[in-house]
Amino acid sequence: MRPAAALRAALVCALALGALTGCSTEYDAEDVQYAGDYSSHPPLAVVGYPSTGTLGITQQVVWRIADGKADELASLADPDQDKATTKKTAENWIAAFRKGAGGKVTAEFYDEGSYRQTVVLYLHNTGQIKEIYVRPVSVEHRDVWRVSMAEPDPAEATAVAPWVPKKPGELGSTMLP
Repeated sequence: MRPAAALRAALVCALALGALTGCSTEYDAEDVQYAGDYSSHPPLAVVGYPSTGTLGITQQVVWRIADGKADELASLADPDQDKATTKKTAENWIAAFRKGAGGKVTAEFYDEGSYRQTVVLYLHNTGQIKEIYVRPVSVEHRDVWRVSMAEPDPAEATAVAPWVPKKPGELGSTMLP
């Protein structure tokens, strides 16, 4: 290829790349981050019936705990919750569950997940259990899933409700009445 033709081809490619990059949306950046997170963490085992949204937010919670990223974990909280409480809760969850979240984790999704879902995390390496609640909320004019983070007391953050089974699947992913 002649130098002028090669230069023209390089300029066309650069312009096309610039146009495509300029047209990308925030969803593209989120997709890239999600793909990177997905590939750099152990797979999440699933029991029950998550929706796409409940599975996605649960994976992000486990990843942020495992990575020790309190600010990023707190950003997954329901935006109507007190910021200081969510920050303290994020710190508690990381302090208590980081080691376990970095290994094999099973998430059991209870009941139907279109408008809210209870999720129990089983951290196999440490034998710990963590119950979380997720629901959709409106953030910047779109619906996204968020997690309830209102456990500023470390004892509350690590408490296991009496109904939660010791092993995934023991209740058939339905809650007791």
